[in-house]
Amino acid sequence: MISYKASLVLTVKTMAIRRPLELQYSEPPTLKEAFTILTRDQGARILAGGTDVIVSMREGKIAPSHIVNIKRISGLDRIGPSTRGGLSIGALATIGSVETSAIVRNAFPMVAEAAHQLGSLPVRNRATVGGNLCNSSPSADMAPPLIALGAIAKISGPKGKRSVKLEDFFTGPGKTLLSKTEIITEIRIPTPPKDSFSAFLKHGPRQCMDIATVNAALLVTMKGKLCEDARIVLGAVAPIPMRAKKAEAEIRGKPIDDAAVRRVAEIAAHECVPISDVRGSANYRRQIVDVLVRRLFGKAMGSISSR
Repeated sequence: MISYKASLVLTVKTMAIRRPLELQYSEPPTLKEAFTILTRDQGARILAGGTDVIVSMREGKIAPSHIVNIKRISGLDRIGPSTRGGLSIGALATIGSVETSAIVRNAFPMVAEAAHQLGSLPVRNRATVGGNLCNSSPSADMAPPLIALGAIAKISGPKGKRSVKLEDFFTGPGKTLLSKTEIITEIRIPTPPKDSFSAFLKHGPRQCMDIATVNAALLVTMKGKLCEDARIVLGAVAPIPMRAKKAEAEIRGKPIDDAAVRRVAEIAAHECVPISDVRGSANYRRQIVDVLVRRLFGKAMGSISSR
């Protein structure tokens, strides 16, 4: 096992950097040792699954001086009940383990569905939940369902621990609230309110192995025949995963009928702020938001009617 006390010097050849890049590589066995490295070397970069960091290095987008592989830190890959109720997902839990976890599939099916639709099987078996979130891609598949469920990010650093709402964790494309010496250790999902129903959908050029053109999640809570609360979270249509709060407000306190859903979908489509890129124009993305929001309610209402 390689620790920060016995770092290696590696040579990495990237597509964009023609000369070899020398860097240090460490596998700290504890969080404390990881914090020591991150504090000492401001050019250090955390490696979890490596599906984002290694690609970025190959493309020359980043050139870290030190790779800190945290995979050997025990306890960060646990998936199980939280001591405060709900579910705890360790930051090093792989997407594949979330996809196949019985507790996730039964209690939080849209989280398992989002995991299932992320990349290919080899990617899901390496990529981690924490890595997918910390990469802070606007199209990150795990973000919308976790935000809709009110998930909390647990963060540790040399100065202590803190918790933040996941919807406040992202600050921009590739940017989060984490300082350079902090590590996300856990995602805690609270128990959903009674009579809550959820759905996740993803749209892209292909049905699998593609980055989302738009992804979306819904958590709706019913009180009798009326919508007591709704959380609509959209991905790939803003700089960060966004809640469509105007659309949410439109449906609260109302019956969920076809007319109400059409209105909510229209509001969500106008509320988002997409860009045009190789995966679709801004106008196309707005149209997809309209369609996905309608389908989300249909999927959630299907769950309601089946009970």
